[in-house]
Amino acid sequence: MKGTFKKLVCLATACVIALGTATTASACTTLAVGKDASDTGSVLVSHTCDGWYDHRIQIVEGGTHAAGEMVDIYNDPCTATKNEVTLKGQIPQAETTYTYFNIGYPFMNEKGVVMSEFTWSGRSEVSSAEGMMVIANLEMLGLQRASTAREAVEIMGALAEEYGYCDGGECLLVADQNEVWIFEICGGGPLWTQGSEAPGAHWAARRVPDDQVYTGANRSRLGVIDFNDTENYMWSTDITALPEQMGWWSEGEDFNFTQIFNPEPYGYEFYASRREWRVFSLLAPSQEFPVLDNQSHYDFTIKPDELVSVQDIMDIYSDHLEGTEYDMTQGLAAGPFGNPHRWQLASGDKPESAANEDWEREIAQFRCTYSFVAELRPDMPGEIGSVLWFGEDSPDTTVYTPIYAGTTSVPEEWSTGDRKSFDQNCAWWAFNFIGNYAQLNWNAMYPVIREKKAAIESEYFAEQADVDAKALELYNTSGADAAKAYLTDYVYTNLEELNDEWWAFAWQLVGTYYDGMRIEEDGSSTTLGYPTEWLEEVGFGATSLADKGETPAEPDASAEPDAPAASGEPSAPAVNTTTSNSTALVIGSICVIVVAIAAVIILQKKKKN
Repeated sequence: MKGTFKKLVCLATACVIALGTATTASACTTLAVGKDASDTGSVLVSHTCDGWYDHRIQIVEGGTHAAGEMVDIYNDPCTATKNEVTLKGQIPQAETTYTYFNIGYPFMNEKGVVMSEFTWSGRSEVSSAEGMMVIANLEMLGLQRASTAREAVEIMGALAEEYGYCDGGECLLVADQNEVWIFEICGGGPLWTQGSEAPGAHWAARRVPDDQVYTGANRSRLGVIDFNDTENYMWSTDITALPEQMGWWSEGEDFNFTQIFNPEPYGYEFYASRREWRVFSLLAPSQEFPVLDNQSHYDFTIKPDELVSVQDIMDIYSDHLEGTEYDMTQGLAAGPFGNPHRWQLASGDKPESAANEDWEREIAQFRCTYSFVAELRPDMPGEIGSVLWFGEDSPDTTVYTPIYAGTTSVPEEWSTGDRKSFDQNCAWWAFNFIGNYAQLNWNAMYPVIREKKAAIESEYFAEQADVDAKALELYNTSGADAAKAYLTDYVYTNLEELNDEWWAFAWQLVGTYYDGMRIEEDGSSTTLGYPTEWLEEVGFGATSLADKGETPAEPDASAEPDAPAASGEPSAPAVNTTTSNSTALVIGSICVIVVAIAAVIILQKKKKN
C-alpha cells in the first residue's frame, strides 16, 4: 500500500510538472537543409530561441579528464539569467571532451556538431519527476562527447535512458557536415525511478534526406518510425511498451511517435502549423501547401523549388507573414506605422467571442533571445568548415555575424550581461534596444535598420572565402591550434566592432527619430505624421465635429479592407503566470491526478491478472 501511495505521489508530481511545462513553454522555430538541397553543398540548420533565455555565449573548454571525475547536472540551465539554477545531481565525466559553446540551449562544438531546439511538451502521462536530465543537459553532454551528429543522438538517448528525463517533450535538430537528425524525446513515465531497469525516457530520431528540407515549430514532427530502417531511424529501448500498456498503440499498427506522444499540441489552433506552412510555402511555393491546423500534419520533409542559401534562411527568420492574408504589418492591430509585433495578452483581455484564439504567430518574434543559421561545409576540418551565423535578440533587427567552430574566446560584451537591468556593456541590450525603439515608428525605422544590417552582413559574406583560405593554410602548415588562433582573432574583432557599431547606431536612431519627426543631417526636420486611412479608422476629428453638430464622414465601405494582422504566442506560455493561469493549473492538475490514480489502479489490476 505504501509503495502504491508513493507511486501516486510521484505520478501526481510528474503530471503537475508536465502541465507547468506546457503552460510556461516558450516557442522556437527551426529549419534543417540537407547537403544536396543547399546552394553550396553544405548542411544548414537554424534556430530562433523565442523567450527569456540565457543570451551569453560561453565557451567551455574540452580536454582529458581523470578517472572518477564527475559532471554537475543543473536544473533548467537555459534560463540562467532569469531563474536561479540549482544542482540536481552528478554523473561520471567522459575520459575526453570537446570544447563547446554554451548559451540558452548549447549550440555547437569544436568538431562542428550543431544543435537547435524546440519544445512540444506532449502527454503528461509520460512525465517523470525522478528523472535527472532536461534537454539543455543532454545538449551539453552530447556536444562535449560527440564528434558526429549520429554519435550525439546515441549518446543523448543513452544518457536519458540511464539517468531519466524530467523535461517536457522536446525536439533537437542535430547536424554535422554530412547529415541532420531530428531527435525527439519525452519522459519515461511517472513510475520510473533512479536505478530502474526500465529506460528513463522515450525517444526516437529520424534522418533528414539529403535533398530535402525540414521545419519544426512547437509540435512533434517525427511521424511514423520505421523499425526496419536502422540507417535512417533510431529509437529508445522498449519504446512500444508503455504506449501499448496505456492503449495508445497496438501491435501491428504503424508506430506514429507524433500521434502517440503529442496528440494535442499546445497553443491556439494554428500556433505551430502556421509557421510550418509559411516556411514550406516560401521554400517551395510551387507545391501550394494548404493551410492546416495543429491536428493535421505536413510531410516530414519537402524538396525545395530551388537550392537554399544561408541568406534565404535569414530572410525567412525576418518574416512577418508579409503578402499573405495573415500579414502582421497590416490592419489596425499594426497601429499607424505597420508594427508587426504583438504583445502577449494579459488575463481577461480576450473578447468573449474569441476566447480561445490568439494573435497570429509570425516567425520573427520581438521576444526572441537569439537566433542562428549554421553552415556546415564538407571537405574542411570541422573547426573551419562549421560556421554559425549568430544574432542576438529578434531576427528581423539583428545582425548575423560568423562564429567559427574553432573559436576559443569571445569579447566580454557577448559573454556577460543581465537581462534584469539595462546594460550598455552588453551586446544583447544593443540589439534589444533597437528592436524596441523601432516599434515607435516601424515603417520609418525598419527600412533603415534593414539597410544597416544588410551592409554589415554583406561585408562578412564577402570576407568568408579569404578567411577560410587563410585558416586552411594555417591548419595544413602550422596545425589546428594556429588555425583556431587566427579564427578566434577574426571572430573576436568582428564581435567587438559590431557591438560598438550597433550601440552607435542605436543612439543615431534616437537622435534622428523623436517627437514624431525625422531629423535630417542639415538640422531640418520632417514630420512623419499618420496615414490618412488609419486616421479615418480611429475617428480622427470626431469629437470636435460632434461639438459643432457635424457628423464625420464614414470610411469608404467599398474599399478593400486591410488583411487581418496578428501574431503571437499561445494563450499561456508566460513564465510569470497570472491568477487565471494559476487557477487553470490547479484545476488541470486535479483532473490529471484523478486520471493518474485510475491509470495506476488499472496497471495494478493488470499485474494481478
